[in-house]
Amino acid sequence: MTIRNTRTGGQILIDQLVAQGVERVTCVPGESYLAALDALHDSPIDVMICRAEGGAAMMAEAYGKLTGRPGVCFVTRGPGATNASHGVHIAMQDSTPMILFVGQVDTGMREREAFQELDYKAVFGSMAKWAVEIDRPDRIPELVARAFRVAMQGRPGPVVIALPENMLTETAAVADAMRIEPAVSWPAPADIDKLAAMLAGAKAPLVILGGSRWTEEATRSIARFAERFDLPVATSFRRASLIDADHSHYAGDLGIGPSPGLKARIDNADVVLLIGGRMSEMPSSSYTLLDIPTPQQKLIHVHPGSEELGRVYQPTLAIQASPAAFAAAVETLKPSGAVAWKGEAARAHADYLAWTDKARELPGTFQYGQVMTWLRDRLPKDAIVCNGAGNYAGWIHRHHRFHSFAAQLAPTSGSMGYGVPAAVLAKRQYPDRTVVAFAGDGCFLMNGQEFATAVQYDAALVVIVVDNSQYGTIRMHQERDYPGRVVGTQLKNPDFAMYAKAFGGHGERVERTEEFAPAFERALASGKPSILHCIIDPRAMSVGKDFAPTVKA
Repeated sequence: MTIRNTRTGGQILIDQLVAQGVERVTCVPGESYLAALDALHDSPIDVMICRAEGGAAMMAEAYGKLTGRPGVCFVTRGPGATNASHGVHIAMQDSTPMILFVGQVDTGMREREAFQELDYKAVFGSMAKWAVEIDRPDRIPELVARAFRVAMQGRPGPVVIALPENMLTETAAVADAMRIEPAVSWPAPADIDKLAAMLAGAKAPLVILGGSRWTEEATRSIARFAERFDLPVATSFRRASLIDADHSHYAGDLGIGPSPGLKARIDNADVVLLIGGRMSEMPSSSYTLLDIPTPQQKLIHVHPGSEELGRVYQPTLAIQASPAAFAAAVETLKPSGAVAWKGEAARAHADYLAWTDKARELPGTFQYGQVMTWLRDRLPKDAIVCNGAGNYAGWIHRHHRFHSFAAQLAPTSGSMGYGVPAAVLAKRQYPDRTVVAFAGDGCFLMNGQEFATAVQYDAALVVIVVDNSQYGTIRMHQERDYPGRVVGTQLKNPDFAMYAKAFGGHGERVERTEEFAPAFERALASGKPSILHCIIDPRAMSVGKDFAPTVKA
């Protein structure tokens, strides 16, 4: 191991990122980590300057989803860190590798509640896989290498590293760490034998794909595995791009309001093979699809984190393995004879197509469902579709069909404001792919400032703002549970098309269904970041049913 010349802590830190293959970082600058910013000046790393720490952190999380390597974000101390906590929480609940570097006060000022001082281990202790503060520059290679390993290994997640200001300017002579690749847990041969025996004895099996640590090849391998065994395959909440929606064995996604046919298949299944996912609240329909602690179905749970196996559901067979390793292990597995459920996968796929095919009629002149089905046929198969949280996302999940690996960027944590920053990062990462972000009017303005980042980097994404002048999800619950007592959910919105133009982008207002397609084509042709401001009737609050507002929106 070669000892490098004496360097500042800032230089050592950035050299470690280069050694780990980091190609870009997101940031909002701060005086607390100026030495690290200075070291970035001479590095090959692309620095994406963002407008708010929440957006910067969400961009880093989106990078982790797209690549499987940790997204890296730099923010300043105190309010910078708390603003960035949104992205950290998403990374934790979505099992996404991410590293947040936070400036910290001088070590000589700690415990005085100095300017913007926080105890980062306490603040992020329950939100991140690991939180650490580096006191000495000679320990930077050790702790950064460990951070990359923790972020990627087992169940992936976020790591928060605090950087005292004086530590970054102090010098040390220390060797760089080697590039980290996460350890991989492989299924034991005996586990694969048990899996084969359970499938051989099954009458109505079902596969559910979810979680992270997938590769594109692993998704293809599992698709081939499903074909050999004629298995219906579902995806968990906001993991729909783990299998091509056109695949003959795809049975649909388990999200908010799953199709009755898919729910019935899970109820009637005798073996459920859950690969990578946790079946948390959203995909399990509030923990009702599988009994706790022991499901009625024989559960085979494949997950890279041992702590997740049996955490909620006690499986008949627990396999600690990453989805990629499991996919490789079953690549040559074949049924021993004819399967008892032959034809069920085709029927499941037919049910999925019927459930998602046609959109229902909505109140008003803008038919959001028809727009989604038009986009479904218009977008390239490798298009990346991003969204945050809100009822508007239900039309995406119901009607859009994902065809490419990592084509869906959406928070399983249900965090609003995610779609725009995720789309900015995706377009920066893959400039030749079409990137579309959906946002409700409430969701958009939670991180709409990152549209300026898109303009700064010529990231020609298209943002579709679905405006019903309210926080629609909460309004829907109010109308259901407290009719006539609407409070806190009505919104008065700006002209989002003019908003786009003010930043230097392309913007159009869409009030009628027939106006959307030509407006979308003009947005793509503009070569600029674009916003289509789509006005939807406030009664159209849900993909499943309409609500008659008890007070004027």
